[in-house]
Amino acid sequence: MVFNIFRKKEQPAGAGVAESLEKTRGGLFGAVRNMFQARRELDAAFWDELEERLIQADLGAHTTADLVDTLRETHDKRRFDSPEQAEAALRQEMMRLLGGGTVGLNLPLPLAVILVVGVNGVGKTTSIAKLAKFLAQSGRKPLLVAGDTFRAAAIDQLKVWGERVAVPVVAQGPGSDPSAVVFDGIKAARARGADVLIVDTAGRLHTKINLMEELKKVQRIVQRQIPDAPHETLLVLDAVTGQNALVQAKSFTQAVGVTGLVLAKLDSSSKGGVVFSIAQELSLPIKFVGTGERVDDFAPFDAGEFAGALFAE
Repeated sequence: MVFNIFRKKEQPAGAGVAESLEKTRGGLFGAVRNMFQARRELDAAFWDELEERLIQADLGAHTTADLVDTLRETHDKRRFDSPEQAEAALRQEMMRLLGGGTVGLNLPLPLAVILVVGVNGVGKTTSIAKLAKFLAQSGRKPLLVAGDTFRAAAIDQLKVWGERVAVPVVAQGPGSDPSAVVFDGIKAARARGADVLIVDTAGRLHTKINLMEELKKVQRIVQRQIPDAPHETLLVLDAVTGQNALVQAKSFTQAVGVTGLVLAKLDSSSKGGVVFSIAQELSLPIKFVGTGERVDDFAPFDAGEFAGALFAE
């Protein structure tokens, strides 16, 4: 059962999606929008330039080709009266790619487990803290687990963030077995009455152990304690990295069965189009976006709002 916590309580006002997309809207995607406002003829040169600009905005060659081909076919069948009509059709196709609306989290009681995965440097720890605060303000009782024991800094960072958002953290020393820390986290959650366990995981290992195999081991330990867990495996991606994020997403999805994405640093990206290629090629829902540096700059992803913000003036 999916628990849609997104509408339980009004969340504090952080940076919104439209505000966070300012760089994307004013940058490469702005060039796409300007094409439709120029009132030029929708000829072969127009479609070729549109394809080029969408690729530059980081939608990826495959996704771009599908979008432009769909628009061309629609235009051939019923002719757009103006570039504005073509722009509206493009927006609708983009919303279709993203699935529309928001996608809730699967957080069953009495204890839900969320594994958070992603490579180092993508904003994983910050996203965990933002998610924990969001859940707490939605009426849940989260507990954090410092499962990235291969980096002492990762443990310390999670502790600091836990203090900032007033969410307890279960941790051991650097070099501890991550699975053992997760096992302790489950015991602690049950003892303290927590109902959501959010587990930080390694993004890179400094040992001979394969990262994906280590993540699978953590999954197995969780499942021994809670057979239907983890209930969510969220992959954090850095919006700034563009198509590299898609490569990362494919690797993690194949190894650990990702259930949803968190797109971090959306406010820092001048592209943002990678959202569409990820949605098309992986069929994974984007569940949250990081919209700024503050802990409240975190929002459930809404496809309509995102597509609309890209085309806003």
